[in-house]
Amino acid sequence: MKIFILRCLTFVALLAFGAASAQNQPTAQNPVIYADVPDMAMIRVGDTYYMSSTTMHMSPGVPIMKSKDLVNWRIINYAYDTLANVDELNLKNGKSTYGRGSWASSIRYHNGVYYVSTFAQTTGKTYIYSTKDIEKGPWKSVSFKPSLHDHSLFFDDDGKAYMVYGSSKLRLTELNDDITGVKAGGVDKVLIENASAPSNSNGGLGAEGSQLFKVNGKYYLFNITWPRGGMRTVIIHRADHITGPYEGRVALQDKGVAQGGLISTPEGKWFAYLFKDNGAVGRIPYLVPVKWEDGWPVLGLDGKVPGTLDLPVGKGLIPGIVASDDFNRKKGERPLPLVWQWNHNPDDELWSVSKRKGYLRLATGRLDSNLLVARNSLTQRTIGPVCAGSVLIDVSSLKDGDFAGLGLLQKNYGQIGVRLAGGNRSIVMINASTGKPVEAQTIPLTQSTVYLKAECDFADRKDIAYFYYSLDGKSWNKLGTPLKMAYTIPQFIGYRFALFNYATKTIGGWADFDFFHITDTISGIDNMERK
Repeated sequence: MKIFILRCLTFVALLAFGAASAQNQPTAQNPVIYADVPDMAMIRVGDTYYMSSTTMHMSPGVPIMKSKDLVNWRIINYAYDTLANVDELNLKNGKSTYGRGSWASSIRYHNGVYYVSTFAQTTGKTYIYSTKDIEKGPWKSVSFKPSLHDHSLFFDDDGKAYMVYGSSKLRLTELNDDITGVKAGGVDKVLIENASAPSNSNGGLGAEGSQLFKVNGKYYLFNITWPRGGMRTVIIHRADHITGPYEGRVALQDKGVAQGGLISTPEGKWFAYLFKDNGAVGRIPYLVPVKWEDGWPVLGLDGKVPGTLDLPVGKGLIPGIVASDDFNRKKGERPLPLVWQWNHNPDDELWSVSKRKGYLRLATGRLDSNLLVARNSLTQRTIGPVCAGSVLIDVSSLKDGDFAGLGLLQKNYGQIGVRLAGGNRSIVMINASTGKPVEAQTIPLTQSTVYLKAECDFADRKDIAYFYYSLDGKSWNKLGTPLKMAYTIPQFIGYRFALFNYATKTIGGWADFDFFHITDTISGIDNMERK
């Protein structure tokens, strides 16, 4: 009997220990990605999740990300290398496409094929990219007019394909059988006359960002509104038939977390993937638990966005979303890892990772006046709550008037770099916090290599950046003034680290970047200033 009692007590203790251990297991935190990954669309194929997002004017465009747990993501591909060959996308003849380019995408998997669709104000077209291998491609591309705003690509159970699109007044349009354009004589109707009505938006942002789903025979349409004087709000409409009629309700109104859709796990858990405008770092993804009541998805815990999630812990955004790069390439490797994107379409004749082994070379081929108009600036996202990016640059081959270095790219940008003027090199910090560039500080440089660094503090929406230089990579010196970062509508994108080199007087010079290092910590040199 004593042995039996002892075994029972041991079993109970083990159960208690297991329960305590489960409770103490680290869990995922919101936001799940503290970086600019807006307008997400998401699918699950088996036990693997795929997500597409918006990067506007960046090239390549429409990043595709992969995850096994909804929390830890890595970039695996892009839907296109270049959207189109036009002056706006090429940063030529005084034109740009900041804040335009390709917008909110839709991602689907149908009959063994992956589809990613998007639209562009720049070209006035809708684009559909398809592939059987989402990681390796190749992608088939089709485009057609008009540009269907914030559309949701949808394949119904009968094989018919549709797009839901618009703002406030939402429309349903049927696509032709080969998914290459709008079907002549197909369904084309107003789906919901005023999709904003459930939130009483009163002239604020009308319902847009459509994403359509079918669950247990019913159709669910997700949209975002932004009532005047209120916050970003999730609206859901449902119907028994794709053509309607639809009934709608407010689904979530908390912290401004909105715009997205539904995803389920293989175990049957449901989540809404949404994002929040979060200042200068950009628009950052959240996951919100979903339960079903009376045929409606109910978002949040008591209507609130939780800080923690019953999902595996996040392992950080490095190297899946951003990564350091030493520019050494082995045979068969991509010239540039997928974490990199160019600001607009690059001129491929003027950059290289092979002309000098272990270096990124940025050469000049035209004259430019500032970072915003300079071509071939190579970028990565900044990440929150804090991050730092640093480079080692060889400026021995600059020509008179050249300026090369490290920037933080947005309308109100900041730069630290080396400028050659009259045979003399100087380290220069440019601060465009006011929207206009100001030369905040300049000091002489008597050597041909220099380390440059930018640190970003997004914690509690501080949105402050500091710039540093080092002559030996060990001792760092602050240069210039703090950059007050601001998320601006003209660019519609979070701040990015940018490696740049542009000529202001004479073309033909170049700068060699030995490495780019990114960390999710900062030095703390300016702690007193941050307080």
